[in-house]
Amino acid sequence: MTPRIAMWSGPRNISTAMMRSWENRPDCSVVDEPFYACYLQETGLEHPCREAILDAQSTSRPEVVEGLTGAPVDSPLQYQKHMTHHIPRDMDMQWCAGLAHCFLIRDPAEVIASYLEKMPSVSEDAIGIVRQTELFETISAVTGITPLVVDSADILRDPAAVLAKLCAQLEVSWLPGSMLRWPAGRRDSDGVWAPHWYQSVENSTGFARYQPRDIALSGKHQALAEAMAPYYQALAGRRIQADRPTAGAC
Repeated sequence: MTPRIAMWSGPRNISTAMMRSWENRPDCSVVDEPFYACYLQETGLEHPCREAILDAQSTSRPEVVEGLTGAPVDSPLQYQKHMTHHIPRDMDMQWCAGLAHCFLIRDPAEVIASYLEKMPSVSEDAIGIVRQTELFETISAVTGITPLVVDSADILRDPAAVLAKLCAQLEVSWLPGSMLRWPAGRRDSDGVWAPHWYQSVENSTGFARYQPRDIALSGKHQALAEAMAPYYQALAGRRIQADRPTAGAC
């Protein structure tokens, strides 16, 4: 059976760069946000590229689950990029039992500031940080295994060290020549929403160097960041960290 890795993130993280890193392995195929159409259909939300997303993806959650768990995979390894806010609280998560799980987190203030660069407003539900902690507990219970956690800032500070440890804990080979560099451009595997969201990663050839941002949020946005901080910290305390900087890390 093909090992399938489910990476659970919120928006405005390095989730697409992580997908690039895994897809550039010669042994791995990727799935980009498979529940996005379900989410839009069920919520009625107006997102960029909404109609194209609804046309491109199934809006049946059972059908999507079957594709993620039962459909044949033509590669030795599969990487699934998931958005936590795409998963409703009443969804049965037993389908997750056979997957390897990892959670990709980011400081809430950085998430909110970045989200507002792409969308006119932001909410707790839209950034999925509370949902991320809920899914962490749910998936822990379903699988009987505590999922792995990685922080985007740690990856950008030292991608070689953190990804090497992640691969070791996932029990897959660490391929630095593939996972640290990739060709620029769009991929056939990218969701149809790529023109709105993926400009930066399309121009990339590797992980960007971490640069702390001077973030000045308005009152309600600062209040949201503060409300989300405990949920982020709950997962941050479990994250994989580099033991020491790796020479030549980007």
